[in-house]
Amino acid sequence: MTTGVVLLNFGEPSEPTRENVVAYLERIFLNNASLEDADTEEEARERARQLAERRAPGLIEEYEEIGGSPLNPQATAQADALGAELDARGYDVETYVGMQFTEPFIGDAVEAARDDGVDELVGLPVYPLCGASTTVAALEELNEAVAERDWDAPVAEITGWHRHPLYNEIRADNVRRFCSAHNLDLADEGTEFVYSAHGTPRHYLDEGSRYDTYVEEFCEVVARKLGVESYSLGYQNHENRDIPWTEPDVEEVIEGLGDAEVDRVVVEPISFMHEQSETLSELDDELREEAEEVGLEFYRVPVPHDDERFSEVLADLAEPFVGDFDPGYYQFRQCQCSESPGAMCLNAPR
Repeated sequence: MTTGVVLLNFGEPSEPTRENVVAYLERIFLNNASLEDADTEEEARERARQLAERRAPGLIEEYEEIGGSPLNPQATAQADALGAELDARGYDVETYVGMQFTEPFIGDAVEAARDDGVDELVGLPVYPLCGASTTVAALEELNEAVAERDWDAPVAEITGWHRHPLYNEIRADNVRRFCSAHNLDLADEGTEFVYSAHGTPRHYLDEGSRYDTYVEEFCEVVARKLGVESYSLGYQNHENRDIPWTEPDVEEVIEGLGDAEVDRVVVEPISFMHEQSETLSELDDELREEAEEVGLEFYRVPVPHDDERFSEVLADLAEPFVGDFDPGYYQFRQCQCSESPGAMCLNAPR
């Protein structure tokens, strides 16, 4: 029996053309149409188009500055490494990349798996921290894509996995290496360690998403591993709609540190497992500028997307579903954030 493991992610345009970026943004805004009231689907689509047209010029500029997003090739490399790791463990698998908002879409991955004669699927979102519009939505789309094709392949769903012990070590080790390479001491009173997490609308948290809780607990654990007693946390919010988002904004955090007895900030993009516009532009350019304007030296920890151990983390997550043994043996439990009865995570209470 062959299992297809689909690594699910957000996606970003590799080529920063207006056509690509507007279409990408329209898909995102339409996917989150529930954040605003619309009487009809036509109204929701028109609103998505308006928002996309408004946001596109700035985003195109960001992509041009970073030379196009490197997210997709990084995701492909992770899928290849996962396939090699599972093969080395003796499993018959094929790995695929499915993006929510750019090619290859999740439906493309499903189509490829069916054409390859795969017998069952495992959906594994490469989002370190489980969110409603990311992790949960991507898995829902995977199931919909299978159903739309009248394919009877069973689908196993993996949601939250930031508690995986090796993943915690990877993040902490990555910060240590970066600080060592730049002669930074996180215990120095003049240095502030700042987590930057991807923001989410409060609407999702009010509906039951535990994303902010996961962010806070993960930051605390990584800080303990680093021996950091004091740190700051801010969110990268995309306020395209006039709705409440997670607080505080990371820009506000940096501005506040400019008034404190701090000389420098070391920023760790804790929500990301790829380099993309949110890290290469929003942090490296925009947040750096904010920091320097208030007199702070700025250092940004790179995302450990190519850490050789990450394929082990992904393989550990997929293994009970690929190997057909009780996921509870690896401490998986029914997910609290997804309504799907088969969605499993490492975050549920024991």
